[in-house]
Amino acid sequence: MPAGKSAKKGKETPAVLTGCYVFPNGDRYDGEYEEKGPGHIVRSGRGMHTSATGNVYSGEWQADTLNGKGEIQHPSGAVYKGDIVGGEYHGEGTYRWPDGSKYTGPFTHNRLAGRGIFTDTSGRQWVGEFTGTTADRLRLMLK
Repeated sequence: MPAGKSAKKGKETPAVLTGCYVFPNGDRYDGEYEEKGPGHIVRSGRGMHTSATGNVYSGEWQADTLNGKGEIQHPSGAVYKGDIVGGEYHGEGTYRWPDGSKYTGPFTHNRLAGRGIFTDTSGRQWVGEFTGTTADRLRLMLK
């Protein structure tokens, strides 16, 4: 089969390219993308997006959306690393606050959601059921 053709009805499969694109608002993308037409790219594959406001996302893209494994660094110093679905923290991940405390566990639609571990600024680990900003039956884990 000729390069660039798919097995179905001779349609062209988009070529994945690598490069840098600076958006009109000052955002910058470095990574893999597909070209959909002159001046029209769709981020797809692995890449890093730095927003003009200072957020940095490094990870997987699908159809121009954060999707897959990735890391988001916020200007405040907070960092999320883990599963991202449709641009949201969704699945397993770790969120670290600027003070050094962190939560590791499941997320649903950018919210803590399920059995997870919170590590406080003293290094003590607490386990419990997290729902948004609350935690039921939080217990200190003994070492």
